[in-house]
Amino acid sequence: MRKVCCLAVMMALLGILGGVAGAAPAKTVVIGFTASQTGKLNVEAIRQINGLNLWIEQVNAAGGVKLPDGTVLKFQAKFYDDESKKERVQELYTKLINQDKADFLISPYSSGLADAAAVIAQQYNKILISAGAASDSTYKKGYTLIFQVYTPASRYLTGALDLLAKMDPAAKKLAIIHEKDKFSTDVVEALKKYAEAKGYQVVLHEGYEPGTTDFAPFINKIPPGTDAIMGGGHFADTSTFAKQLHEKGVKAKMVALLVAPPEPRFAELGEAAVGVIGPSQWEPLATTYNQETARKLNLPFVGPSVPEFTQAYQAKYKEVPSYHSAGGYVAGLLLGEAIKRAGSTDTAKVKEALDQMDLLTFYGRIKFDTGKEHGLQIGHEMIYTQWQKDAQGKLTNQLVWPEAFKTADVQPYRVK
Repeated sequence: MRKVCCLAVMMALLGILGGVAGAAPAKTVVIGFTASQTGKLNVEAIRQINGLNLWIEQVNAAGGVKLPDGTVLKFQAKFYDDESKKERVQELYTKLINQDKADFLISPYSSGLADAAAVIAQQYNKILISAGAASDSTYKKGYTLIFQVYTPASRYLTGALDLLAKMDPAAKKLAIIHEKDKFSTDVVEALKKYAEAKGYQVVLHEGYEPGTTDFAPFINKIPPGTDAIMGGGHFADTSTFAKQLHEKGVKAKMVALLVAPPEPRFAELGEAAVGVIGPSQWEPLATTYNQETARKLNLPFVGPSVPEFTQAYQAKYKEVPSYHSAGGYVAGLLLGEAIKRAGSTDTAKVKEALDQMDLLTFYGRIKFDTGKEHGLQIGHEMIYTQWQKDAQGKLTNQLVWPEAFKTADVQPYRVK
């Protein structure tokens, strides 16, 4: 009896409860993607595929998705290691479509790799859910089958400036140091424009090459009296940058860096992590994304709750999920929901369902632009975290912005 009850609960959570009959015809839906299991992007990419694989496991265990004609859909992942290399992506996505007969596609992690995959998806008339890519520019190219899960790069660090204004209205000097890749450049260009419009002085704006490990030449250029340091890139370089800022005793009221700070592994930096702020697409503490909020917004709530997802992920992978994990899971969840609403796996019908989608999940609100920037994410918002020490001196990652999610007051980075 208990197993039957648990199965019903799981099916309801996944939004697929529909009386799947044992004798119904079955069809396997192949979800194709590449994942950086090696190379500089492997930390974030592995989290992303962990989340997607969890969704596939759960939806299949709950009986799959039943179409109006009685067909039961089960899902299967087919993927290759892109080695964190853009030149591998288009070759592998072409293979996924032509040889592996992928029905739908999920993007690789990172904007540069996802942008390369988007070209192939559109060319072959395949829907691609972009799970780990934030750049706005992909959605300025006239694509109609690419749908973004992340809040766009143009809004990644602007909220950190809003937080700085609340924390210290007198702070006006900003240094920007960033990786010279597609995503990070998109983020800081939007940040610089936003900062100057708000009356901030950008006293340093420097880019470093991917793979950089010595940040002293950039840190040494930060002018005395700089109030905030923002930028970074991906996990490896941003972690090293944060460590070297600490080692050099840099003084600033705020340090806000991309990608790495929300990752649980960032705590391995110890004292160098203290005070560092990071923009996050999702956090386990963001329990405001729930059924009650959905009712207030007059939106449907789809999928598991924040605690349900977090507990399931931890049980399977023995680690706390990051926003990369949540993004991978939600990519599958949205695809499954679109197929359910379309009542079909037909590309045109599933596209229409995605175009019309406006809902709340444990990950936040999801809604896509259907105008000139088709597929751009316009419903989801960023959350900002900060590593702080608790009463026992243990590092904890707290939510400090927006106010609706706050679990602790923001603290200055290092002012001596």
